[in-house]
Amino acid sequence: MRTGLVLAGGASTRFGEADKSTAPVGDRPMVRRVADRLAGVVDELVVNCRADQRAGIASALDGLDYRLAVDPVPDEGPVAGMRTGLRVARGDAVGVVACDMPHADPGLFERLFDRADTAAVPRADDHLQPLHAVYGRHAARFACDRTLADGSRKLADALARLDPAVVDVADATPFTNVNTKADLLRVRGTIDGESASKSI
Repeated sequence: MRTGLVLAGGASTRFGEADKSTAPVGDRPMVRRVADRLAGVVDELVVNCRADQRAGIASALDGLDYRLAVDPVPDEGPVAGMRTGLRVARGDAVGVVACDMPHADPGLFERLFDRADTAAVPRADDHLQPLHAVYGRHAARFACDRTLADGSRKLADALARLDPAVVDVADATPFTNVNTKADLLRVRGTIDGESASKSI
């Protein structure tokens, strides 16, 4: 069984007061676009968020079959968000993606699921992309637990405990993320361009 885990619980401090996970991208909230792209390659969806995001996430994902994994303590970083989501996930392999990656690539996730044991992580331009990756649920949960117990919130520290398979990719577009409102405008432009070309 495969689980898709969307991480949406970040504080988004560089984005401003609004919750970037529900910011519109194309014709959908960003978290919905990411969830839709992942849904086709997994058996279940789990969305990690803060307690104060429940209503916004529920509205954004209306009609989609998913379960929430709410962080017991907010804003502890992606390792804590992953751990929360992994506790809820039922699949042995878990595709993890940040909610602010609206170009998340379902085809790449298929490749990563095929390669995953403890983990399969894409690499583009010599950079690993652990927030668009697939993890073995049990191994990743242990890695997150140990990393947090050691006082670290660094995803790189959790990843170092997993000996991941590295999958090299030529195109870094799937890993484009939205940190600021300027980033959001740029991403909207590329997605609007995609939609226009498909309608011609």
